[in-house]
Amino acid sequence: MKILHTADWHLGKRLDRFSRLEEQVLVMNEIVEIADEQNVDLVLIAGDLFDNFNPSVEATELFYKTLKRLSLNGKRPVIAIAGNHDSPNLIDAPDPLARECGIILIGHPKATIHPFELEHFKISNSAAGFIELQLKNQEFPIRILHTPYANEVRLKEYLGENKEDEINNVLKESWKQIADEFCDQKGVNLLITHLYMNKKGVAIIEEPEGEKPIKIGNADLIYSDIIPSQIQYTALGHLHGFQNIGTADKPVVYASSPLCYSFSEAGQTKYISIIEAEPNQPVAFAKIAIQNGKCLSRKSFDSVENTIQWLRENQDTLVELTLESETFLKAEERKQIYQSHSGIVYLIPKVKSQGFNENQLHEINLNQDIEFLFKDYFKSKNGGQEANEELISLFNEILNQ
Repeated sequence: MKILHTADWHLGKRLDRFSRLEEQVLVMNEIVEIADEQNVDLVLIAGDLFDNFNPSVEATELFYKTLKRLSLNGKRPVIAIAGNHDSPNLIDAPDPLARECGIILIGHPKATIHPFELEHFKISNSAAGFIELQLKNQEFPIRILHTPYANEVRLKEYLGENKEDEINNVLKESWKQIADEFCDQKGVNLLITHLYMNKKGVAIIEEPEGEKPIKIGNADLIYSDIIPSQIQYTALGHLHGFQNIGTADKPVVYASSPLCYSFSEAGQTKYISIIEAEPNQPVAFAKIAIQNGKCLSRKSFDSVENTIQWLRENQDTLVELTLESETFLKAEERKQIYQSHSGIVYLIPKVKSQGFNENQLHEINLNQDIEFLFKDYFKSKNGGQEANEELISLFNEILNQ
């Protein structure tokens, strides 16, 4: 069977004043097209479906329309769990109606999905934190352990463990109990979760810039070695770069976000994961690159002319600019830069240091002309930089009022 794994859609996300909704419409279309072209049997969406607890009407509409298309109106099961950006109650709310379309929404850890049957598949078994799917065209069942995001306190409440226990051990025992009871070698066994998981013994993966951090409890980190041995593939959400922190035989995969959502992700290619699985065999998985969406660029320049030239040659981008110069940018220069490109998210002026010693402040002659005194004061407070003519003119204008 074939499975599509995606995560971290962040529908409704903005980058400062720039909406990403038009790009999100394009990448949602692309994900649906990949699912159809690859003829996948199951879709897993591993959390951060929306960017905040109260998504806009447009983001909500895009979400449900995309899920309906992915489900082929009930022919293909779609399972989506809540991430740390999602309201679990909001994710759960439409579930009875969604199930009629083959969509299973899970907002809370240890949720129990009651068995139901549609024309093309059924939930043949379930327990807290577990479902078993049976597709009409497959001889074997698909077992799925599901753990949406919850903070440390809520997660331990759901799992019914002592609050002093490390969350790593709490999850390990919970998953092991479910896997030992339900996951034998006669079916495909999967785990879907939205947690900050790392591989033990290697460098810690950094969380995305601007992402809500979700390090948990005294143990701080959750490690991939707690995943039960029966699990053939783990579908993760939270980190926005594609990576397998498991092994080739038992992948533990962050599928990546479908768009670059911060400038720390500038230049990243985004992917979805396609998994081929059968009982009691290592899975095979491949990443398929997302083609749509604007590039994010983090650029530094040392002249206004070079800045404007690059901007005019790279119009279909969102840009963070750092411009280093001898003096502060003039208003006219700022205007020229912004007029040359409509996607400048941040413009960061950086004045070159000339090794000015702030102790020189004590050498300022307080008896000199007020304009010269202002120039010396400005220089003392700005690393030795001279005030430009525009600033001096403004100072004199204020002085003469």
